[in-house]
Amino acid sequence: MKKALTFHEIRDPIHVFVRLDSDECKVVNSPPFQRLRNIHQLALTYLLYPGATHRRFEHCLGVMELASKIYDTVTNPAHVHPEMLDLVPRSDDFHHVYWRRVVRLAALCHDLGHLPFSHAAEDLLPKGTKHESISKAIILSESMLRIWDELKVRPEDVVKVAVGPKYSDQPLDTWESILYEIIGGDVFGADRMDYLLRDSYHAGVAYGRFDHFRLIDTLRILPKADFGPAQVNQMELALGGLPNNSIQDVGKSMEPMLGLEQGGIQSAEALLWARYFMYTQVYMHHVRRIYDVHLADFLRQWLPGGMFDSDPDGHLRLTDNEVMAAISAANRDLSSAGHEAAACIASRRHFRRIYEANPYDKKIRLDAFDRVHNALVKKFGDAHIRKSEFAQKSEGKNFPVLLSSGDCESSLNVSETLAKVPVFSVGYIYAHLDIRDEAKSWLRTERKAILGE
Repeated sequence: MKKALTFHEIRDPIHVFVRLDSDECKVVNSPPFQRLRNIHQLALTYLLYPGATHRRFEHCLGVMELASKIYDTVTNPAHVHPEMLDLVPRSDDFHHVYWRRVVRLAALCHDLGHLPFSHAAEDLLPKGTKHESISKAIILSESMLRIWDELKVRPEDVVKVAVGPKYSDQPLDTWESILYEIIGGDVFGADRMDYLLRDSYHAGVAYGRFDHFRLIDTLRILPKADFGPAQVNQMELALGGLPNNSIQDVGKSMEPMLGLEQGGIQSAEALLWARYFMYTQVYMHHVRRIYDVHLADFLRQWLPGGMFDSDPDGHLRLTDNEVMAAISAANRDLSSAGHEAAACIASRRHFRRIYEANPYDKKIRLDAFDRVHNALVKKFGDAHIRKSEFAQKSEGKNFPVLLSSGDCESSLNVSETLAKVPVFSVGYIYAHLDIRDEAKSWLRTERKAILGE
């Protein structure tokens, strides 16, 4: 006779309580998940925002909580669109219960593959490997397969919903694609909702807040809505000049997706603007970025072969704790490999920003940033100059909106605001503390000549 489930509550500063049952606790108590207690969500951001010491552990619990609420909302019989009746399992159907369990487990496991300090040094993975690839390997590892067997869940389903088609290497049907979208979707994914709310809370800023209660309450699975003429032109530019008719065909052929009722459009706008402001004020802050650069510099000299181990067993043995212990030791030992990078972090002798990419210089030369960087390296040497660039990927803001009339319309036709959320990009050049003033002075004098103005 199967043992009855017991239920547990975990206090959480964002969601008040995260609730899970004793079967789900088997995943939470597994070594791969417990490892996330030692992986900072925002890398070394706590050196800039002291409260940002939260970890991937609580983030994954939060994603599970939000993903469950989204699933319950969009599968509520009162919320199912007439055209989706054959797609969405009924609440009394075994498939409804099964897929709800899969969504919760996939939400827990979606970040198992994160490296020490999360995204900060992901470039040090072997070519073609991302943290999602490692998440997949861990989900399919022998120790986790035993758990999936006990929970009567197919591991391949957990993989599909956790990491999506790109990294699961398996095609997803329409229903599975929607379930993945609940977790990892560009607009309404529980992953994005939780990290915005959690990161802003712990960093002590207000930028990442939005009305996620209203947003989730208005989410629906809807037929894909067509683009309007103006939006077709925008998509043409975003997709690299595809013919308009090709884009229109793509828009019309896409399958059902997550959308929302018209009353939730302002909450969706607020989410996208919250993400934009969190990027400008927290994620891409120039001091935060240089700490990522110094961390990567140290790891290149400390890791065997200068690369992370993509093998799950080796991956699971390494956390922020081991890296910080090595940084601390290297900082004290002047002869140690990586001493300079370690000192930049541990002794707060990080390089200082001396130049930032700007529209004025770019009007003079499209390659202004590279010209300035190359000139500084030539003058002061590669050891004294660092750079950090980031360009936000163009994200899908086109989703179906259910109007009060019962018609579905593209969000880009309903909201002018969504079409105006800018794509964020930065470029910083830094100089060693010892030459910072000299480099700034030299750049002021030589900038026009460098740009050929």
